[in-house]
Amino acid sequence: MKIVGVCACTAGIAHTYMAQKKLITIGEERGHIVHVETQGSMGAESKLTSEQIKEADFVIIAADVKVSKERFRGKNIIEIGTAIAIKSTNQLYEEIEK
Repeated sequence: MKIVGVCACTAGIAHTYMAQKKLITIGEERGHIVHVETQGSMGAESKLTSEQIKEADFVIIAADVKVSKERFRGKNIIEIGTAIAIKSTNQLYEEIEK
C-alpha cells in the first residue's frame, strides 16, 4: 500500500520526529511505501508532493495540534495522536491493512 502522513506535536520537536520515524520504519518493514511530512518548530519538512498524495491509499495524521486536511479530500484519513503513532505503530498498520 502507499501511505502518506503528517506528524505534528505541540512543541514541534521530539514527538513529531519520533512519530515520523516509527511510521516510516514500521510501514516499510510491513511492505508499504510510506512518505511522512513533519510540521514542527522548523516549519514543514519532507513536504508531501501532490503526486504522493494522489497515489496514496491512506493518510495518517499523527498530530496533537490542528493539521489542515484540505489537500487530502477524498482520501481515507486516520487521525491519531503522536503517542499512538510512536507506541502502537504495529496495531495502527494492522487496522489499515484490514
